[in-house]
Amino acid sequence: MSRTLTGSPRRSTPSTDHTVGPEHPRSVAWLVLLLTVIGLGAAFALGPSGATTTEATGTSLPSSSQSAKVAEIVRTFPTGAVAPAIVVYSNTDGSPLTAAQQAVVAERAASLGALGLAPEAARPQVLEDKAATVAVLLPTDAGDDENTAAIDHIRQSASESLVAPLQAQVTGGPAFRADVTKVFAGADGTLLIATASVVAVLLLITYRSPVLWLVPLLVVGAGDRMAGILVGVLAPHAGVEVDASAAGILSVLVFGAGTDYALLLVSRYRDELHLGDDRFTAMARAWRGTAPAVLASGTTVVLSLLTLLAAELTGNRGLGFAGAVGILTAMLFGLVVLPAALVLPGRWLFWPLIPKVGDPVTADRRGLWSRIGRGVAKRPAQVAVAGTAVLLVLASGALGLTTGLPQADSFRKTPEAVLGQRTLAALQPAGAVDPLTLVSSTATGDQVVDAARQVPGVSSVTPARPTDRWARADVVLDSAPGTDASDRTIDRLRGRVARVPGSDALVGGTTAEAYDTSRANAHDTRVVVPLVLAIVLVVLIALLRALVAPVLLVATVVISYFAALGASWTVFRAFYDFPAMDTNVPLLSFLFLVALGVDYNIFLIARTREDTVAGHDTRRAVLRALASTGGVITSAGILLAAVFAVLGVLPLITLTQIGIIVGIGVLLDTLLVRTVLVPALVLLTGRRFWWPGRPESALPADDPSAT
Repeated sequence: MSRTLTGSPRRSTPSTDHTVGPEHPRSVAWLVLLLTVIGLGAAFALGPSGATTTEATGTSLPSSSQSAKVAEIVRTFPTGAVAPAIVVYSNTDGSPLTAAQQAVVAERAASLGALGLAPEAARPQVLEDKAATVAVLLPTDAGDDENTAAIDHIRQSASESLVAPLQAQVTGGPAFRADVTKVFAGADGTLLIATASVVAVLLLITYRSPVLWLVPLLVVGAGDRMAGILVGVLAPHAGVEVDASAAGILSVLVFGAGTDYALLLVSRYRDELHLGDDRFTAMARAWRGTAPAVLASGTTVVLSLLTLLAAELTGNRGLGFAGAVGILTAMLFGLVVLPAALVLPGRWLFWPLIPKVGDPVTADRRGLWSRIGRGVAKRPAQVAVAGTAVLLVLASGALGLTTGLPQADSFRKTPEAVLGQRTLAALQPAGAVDPLTLVSSTATGDQVVDAARQVPGVSSVTPARPTDRWARADVVLDSAPGTDASDRTIDRLRGRVARVPGSDALVGGTTAEAYDTSRANAHDTRVVVPLVLAIVLVVLIALLRALVAPVLLVATVVISYFAALGASWTVFRAFYDFPAMDTNVPLLSFLFLVALGVDYNIFLIARTREDTVAGHDTRRAVLRALASTGGVITSAGILLAAVFAVLGVLPLITLTQIGIIVGIGVLLDTLLVRTVLVPALVLLTGRRFWWPGRPESALPADDPSAT
């Protein structure tokens, strides 16, 4: 057998194992590893410690939003931008506060007030003798670490030496912010350890070698650390902010994609070692056969992630930039560093399953994937219909899906801020824990307050001391922050006060920020989704030089996304009892699933086209491609799904939801779409799959397989 220029495995003549050509491949490999070590050392010594460039957690709104405008205005007030941390005193058994307990609260109020910006504001308020509250005003523009330290100090001071059953719970906007910050405290290390452990176990199972699994793990791990440093260096110059959640997802992306690329290269390298003695020649051929698919899939993911730069939310923009840098780094390490690390040790690296010259390559073996391909080929129409039906049934689970996760339901483990909010909610309006901030022109302040009090859903409006330019009031809603009822009230309130002539009235505050964030996410979805689909379609057209194939592949990925969304929503309701999906979960899940899910189609169809150009008709080529890539793509899919599932180690529901949706979607792409649905579509369309391209044109005219 011979080898075509496309890199399709054919039998070659054995050669000497240590042959060094004019390009000195051994020296080049050593040079690559040496430069990598030097580069990593310099990056660790001179670069930042990680990818995070801002202490703020979550998304940040554009300056055009009402909440952002209010935040700027309140900074001009004498007290600046402040929010109350509310200390709630109550008895654990629900009994009324005694006179002695109320005296203890009054005594504590003085010391608590000293921890805030306005000690005089820390006056205890008794609610129906069931609870007492003390408000400690804190600056909203403090960094996460400073805010968390302040809340910890307040909690310690409030609870110190209390006699049971009296308890103190600290809630309010600053307390919620502190609890979210603690979720991400040490998150990078936790995610890295969990992700690396999952990858290590799955690589060990895949390769069944005590040594081989270490090479891709070390290379991908080095790539992950380099990606974090590069993001930390480049993000400020790109004008984006990368928060802790984006940094955590960055590691998941690099490990997931980087290990997928490694699995493809190692699989192709193993096949090439069966065809000749020279491992350097085998690696060169494996690289030529793998690089186009890796570059195409990586480019698709990078361009898809960069669409987030068009988003309104700074958190989404930061995630898009960080993810793009991470995937580029994974591609660099997978196509440059990994080949050098694999080829230098020699064949013993695969021990005990050392590839021997003359053994059949994967595509020629009659294994599981070959049998699956033959089964699909017998009834491709029935398989296509059945596969599509399964996906549609799963997608139907999304019909009752709701988005918009209330603030109190954002944690898998209930933090103190939520417990305090629930204690207050039983005694006063649910919105009292985090009031809105209403600002207007000083001249119309009284009119705006009167208008606000007439809005349904508003419990109370309390004016504050005005400045020469602005009047300010605190607005308490009947409903809890982040709920649908709260959002509707904010919309009504903004509309009503805006109609006061000359008022320039604006509504902000933490609760309004959550509402504006939800609306910005909806805008980002409308912008990003069409861009991602267009990019994926263009990349597939360029790679396959066809129109029919890209349209079919994109359609399978989209229906797979909706199937994953429906199946995940069923899981969330049945096993997790999540009340809703967070507003940014569908967008980010779509981005990851479409960009990463199309990878497996690219790996399969790129190999199909390669074998078609090499001399096989399209139907035979797709069966060979399925046989040769089935094992490695399945391993890659299971590994990627497991890596995303690692997001569930963090007690924040948003990341758990993204991890489960992407994990289920990747498994569907791997085990159903790529395994049976896409091959069935190729078998049904035949050479028309490549229209208007003609990769079968190299076949002899009298070859019966050409029909």
